[in-house]
Amino acid sequence: MPTILLCRHGETHWNRLRRVQGHTDAPAPLTLTGIDQAKAMGATILRLTAGGAGWGVAASPLARCVQTAAILCETAGLAFESVAFDDRLAEVDTGGFSGLLKSDLEARYPALMAGTGLESWFLRCPGGESWDDLAARIGAWMRELAPETRLVVVSHGVAGKVLRCLYAGLRPEAVLAEDSPQDALFVLEDGAVTRVACG
Repeated sequence: MPTILLCRHGETHWNRLRRVQGHTDAPAPLTLTGIDQAKAMGATILRLTAGGAGWGVAASPLARCVQTAAILCETAGLAFESVAFDDRLAEVDTGGFSGLLKSDLEARYPALMAGTGLESWFLRCPGGESWDDLAARIGAWMRELAPETRLVVVSHGVAGKVLRCLYAGLRPEAVLAEDSPQDALFVLEDGAVTRVACG
């Protein structure tokens, strides 16, 4: 199986405001904390890859992942100009909820926002993507990877959970209950997923 070092982008200004991002590529750059997180990811990747030889990088093309990838590549000694940006690594599409504050959604749709597992709000947004939609596009991306591939991937919170689920054959409900850290990365190797703290 491919070996993947899976990172979520660093904290953005919209993350700090608890504003729904989804596919939105509005001007919401990394905060100073997010920049430090990206540097810490890069330092961890440098250690895990023993200098990065033989490793590629793939990322979502959304700006928060592009910025994170640029910082961690520079820190880890990887070539940013060789990053493969792929729409299939983008975050779940949150449709009509994109750009809204989670606090407003919690006030207006308390039952929806309280959902868990496959009933989680981010999989039930009006005009957005379902679990099946997201799993189909990320699964298609994964099937193109050769078994010997060694790849650093910069993606998103929900998209990263789906990738981990598909890689290790886990139950969606179990993975969706996990957090989406911006101060850690996941090592996906030989069908297993291991969390590694960064910093």
